[in-house]
Amino acid sequence: MEVYLVRHTETVCEKGICYGQSDVGIREPYDAIFESILSQLPQEAVLYSSPLQRCTILARHIQKNSKIESIIEDSRLMEMHFGDWELKSWDAIPREVLDPWMEDFVNVNVPNGESFVELDFRVREFLDNKLSKKHTKPVIIVAHSGVIRSILCKINNLPLQEAFTTQLDYGVVIKGEM
Repeated sequence: MEVYLVRHTETVCEKGICYGQSDVGIREPYDAIFESILSQLPQEAVLYSSPLQRCTILARHIQKNSKIESIIEDSRLMEMHFGDWELKSWDAIPREVLDPWMEDFVNVNVPNGESFVELDFRVREFLDNKLSKKHTKPVIIVAHSGVIRSILCKINNLPLQEAFTTQLDYGVVIKGEM
């Protein structure tokens, strides 16, 4: 089955801010990048989105400008929960807390947040639950960097430790097969 992974566009957060599951908006104007994204997608598809507004704004644009009937929002497509680090500058996080996570982001939980293994578990649960049906139409997933990395690890049979070997710019569209 054809799958299109779409990362949301740039957020209103300043560079260097950890925003994970915080529901932040997207930087305007975004019309040109939305049109570029739309030109890379099929006109008919099943459309899934993270419920965070930085994804739903884009998903609504895709739906409105295609033959897609509805958007299916799923909280399992939300970005990694960064707990105590949400909306903090990465530079403001104490090294003694940040370093263990940086050394093993896959297994170490962010304080009061989750690990990449936990994100991967919920993303794979979504994939097993929603994509096991073998849709007859292509699937579009509008989501976040961490979620897309998890899906790419599954598609490419990569260990989670290699999740960050792929560059994922804002607004990128990656076509794959599931």
